[in-house]
Amino acid sequence: MNAFDIRIEEFNYELPDERIAKFPLEKREASKLLIYNDGLISQKVFSEISDELHEGDLIISNNTRVISARLHFAKRTGAVIEIFCLEPVGTSHQDAMIQRGKSVWKCLVGGAKKWKGDEKLECLFSVDNNDVFLTATKITQVAEAFEIEFNWTSKNEMVFSEILFHAGELPLPPYFHRDAEEEDYERYQTMFAKHEGSVAAPTAGLHFTEDVLSKLKSRGVEHKEVTLHVGAGTFKPVSSDTMKEHNMHSEFFSVPIDLLEAILNCEGRIIPVGTTSMRTLESLYWIGVQLLEQPNTMSNFFQIEQWQPYQIERHFSLRESFAALIVQHQKSNLKTITGSTSILIAPSYQFRVCHGIITNFHMPKSTLLLLVAAFIGDDWKRVYEFAMKNDFRFLSYGDSSLLWKKLLND
Repeated sequence: MNAFDIRIEEFNYELPDERIAKFPLEKREASKLLIYNDGLISQKVFSEISDELHEGDLIISNNTRVISARLHFAKRTGAVIEIFCLEPVGTSHQDAMIQRGKSVWKCLVGGAKKWKGDEKLECLFSVDNNDVFLTATKITQVAEAFEIEFNWTSKNEMVFSEILFHAGELPLPPYFHRDAEEEDYERYQTMFAKHEGSVAAPTAGLHFTEDVLSKLKSRGVEHKEVTLHVGAGTFKPVSSDTMKEHNMHSEFFSVPIDLLEAILNCEGRIIPVGTTSMRTLESLYWIGVQLLEQPNTMSNFFQIEQWQPYQIERHFSLRESFAALIVQHQKSNLKTITGSTSILIAPSYQFRVCHGIITNFHMPKSTLLLLVAAFIGDDWKRVYEFAMKNDFRFLSYGDSSLLWKKLLND
């Protein structure tokens, strides 16, 4: 199957609304765990996942943190404009979060038609009995989004992350059909969450607890982290008939060089926690290929395009790719690989890094489901049928799966 010609309708299935988990379980690790291995399907409880891993295996989780990205501004007419912050403009997420007084973001705007011309939106709120005055000004429109400049004044010179914390709302997935509640501000973050920047949680990590990690460690399983800030595009359904007409969203990632060394030295299997971690790891391979094909094009910021893996004819081993990345970054005294990826992992994709994946159950006709299908083939249908028949809970707050696949090429 050619990835360009994939018909998204072939990756559809019936998902009744009542099967979508709208609220988290009382205990994270109490979720069900579906296990797919060599065509066989079984189930356990997530707290037992250490029984499925071996000494020397390496799990890699995403340590991004969800920001309270929804801001509401009330106009004098009474109309409410919602501004959904997607990503900073002209700077990194890390730097944007510590900006004072001004920050420019690419945003979605709910009720954009009600926001006329150069009109400046205003919001006044209080923090510790001190007033904070926040304004929003449209700069330009970019496709379906807008570049918006936020300005604010506060007595204690608040940084932008504090503005979002006090004035913003957590952006729960639209299929929840509800506003965020107090519990969500803790439960919609993974235990790994450190670096602010995501507008959706890397939900495969929501099942992990300190006890689960402790069991994995005692079994000799290693744990490392990457950062990929999840964008709103993760919820965007594929609306085109075939994938060649679909434009993948781009997401920022940051990976320490020592992770590449850990992967090359790993004596077991590489298991990303979630599709975001998998997309990051597989993107790293293609960055290394870029350097091998064009060794004099070292950059401090790399970009992997949607179809790039399908257009490169010459192939390199994982060790060759990662070694090139390590050497180039050591020459430049860089300890971190940063960039953005729009990689589309769909059937016909050949995995270069990952042996397994821990992931939730995804929306019909989504690019996340295509990734699962690329990983385990047509058996994705059997997996989802099993989950449906055995009362698994679906999507962000739903249950988990551990899927295994051998690498096609080394």
